[in-house]
Amino acid sequence: MSIVIRTGTKADIPFALNLVKELAVYEKAPDEVEVTIEEMTEWGFGTDKQFDFFVALENDVIVGLALYYYKYSTWKGKCLFLEDIIVTESQRGKGLGKLLFDKVVQVSKEQKVRRMEWQVLDWNTPAIEFYKKYDATLDGEWVNCKLTNHQLAKM
Repeated sequence: MSIVIRTGTKADIPFALNLVKELAVYEKAPDEVEVTIEEMTEWGFGTDKQFDFFVALENDVIVGLALYYYKYSTWKGKCLFLEDIIVTESQRGKGLGKLLFDKVVQVSKEQKVRRMEWQVLDWNTPAIEFYKKYDATLDGEWVNCKLTNHQLAKM
């Protein structure tokens, strides 16, 4: 098995979006993905860059993704938010998620962020157990809130 973790490129966007759609199916929300290849390309590589990502390749085929961006905390300062780690179903259990996670941890250290954050669904036991191995704080105190683009349009 030949595994490579590298920074994502424009050419990787279609593969990245396919992994995002696979994750949506896993998370029981297959119809929720609205982003297009063109939007991901613009937001990942355009003038208004929003995110960075790593890909995991096995024998030159993209089988995993870690997508992150920076945010600002009024209490802590610069933080990194890990939006998703995705490993295609057939490749799970081989340590690819750990390699991707460790790469984002490395970036967090290099960028001297005050906090690295992410979310995990409360029913995703494999992911929760994975994060516990890192001694991560699993915070049940905060309630996630959001307004969708449809809700915002009604205001």
